[in-house]
Amino acid sequence: GAGGFIGSGLRFAVTVWVQRIFSHSQFPYGTLTVNAVGCLLIGYLAGVAELRGLLDPYTRVFLVVGILGGFTTFSAYAFETLALAQEAQYLKAALNTVLQVIIGLAMAWLGFSAARLI
Repeated sequence: GAGGFIGSGLRFAVTVWVQRIFSHSQFPYGTLTVNAVGCLLIGYLAGVAELRGLLDPYTRVFLVVGILGGFTTFSAYAFETLALAQEAQYLKAALNTVLQVIIGLAMAWLGFSAARLI
């Protein structure tokens, strides 16, 4: 629970910060950013845990399920994509879906790969 609290607070802070940077756009860059960063970190931590054995099971659950589970947000992504579609912004809705999946998978792979190098 404490990890989820930390992750959710970080998600809010990062999302607000990124959306301020892109205030001219209705595209949900904040959610895309937290999901990409979260996927990168989850991939890295999974790699560190699996390849190096550096994280005990409790620390891994606290970091991955708690903090990063609270930080990333599939539900916000789904809601924002639905809102774009309901506003007839179909290209943005489709782009958000494609980017969330491709960037999320790429970042998880990059994080896991980085764990092999360190």
